[in-house]
Amino acid sequence: MRILIIGGGGTIGSRLAQYFGKDYEVLIAGRNSGDFTVDIAQSSSIAALFVKTGQLDAIICAAGEAKWADFNELTEEDYHIGLRSKLMGQVNLVRLGRDYLEPGGSITLSSGILADDPVAMTSSAAMVNGALHSFVKAVVLDLKQDIRINVVASGLVEDAVDKYKGYFPGHHPISMEKMLRGYIRSVEGRGTGEIIRIYE
Repeated sequence: MRILIIGGGGTIGSRLAQYFGKDYEVLIAGRNSGDFTVDIAQSSSIAALFVKTGQLDAIICAAGEAKWADFNELTEEDYHIGLRSKLMGQVNLVRLGRDYLEPGGSITLSSGILADDPVAMTSSAAMVNGALHSFVKAVVLDLKQDIRINVVASGLVEDAVDKYKGYFPGHHPISMEKMLRGYIRSVEGRGTGEIIRIYE
């Protein structure tokens, strides 16, 4: 199986690369590092990436950004960061990547707990995560039956606790092993159109 992991050098992506790399051929793409460079906020960059990778059995996205700030401080452009990157970046991965998937192939997107349990300063990020959930449930109605798509929604992972210190009061950090199981289920399972929530 050939698996492309976008954001494979990040906190979650590196753990995915380590796991899937044991049994499969793993290709890593990132904005500044990896086997290929890609900016998912630019559809032309995504298109160029797939030309270079060729046919794939699975695409995993563990990338995408959104602005975190108080609603009263967010500008329209701040919202567009998340819309261009985490939302449309992943939508375009599906739109363009489906043509490079082998029959039975899968696409796994990433959202997060903010879609269902937002915290302060996350109106933009929560909006994008919720939109991804709706997109996945709807797009499977139009995709060819031999292509699967799911989204993994994880809570705050243990390895990112320091990065988001103070943002998730009372939340129980998710172990990296538990987070990993969500992506394994999406890639190696048979489900499609699923929001795989890993919140506890």
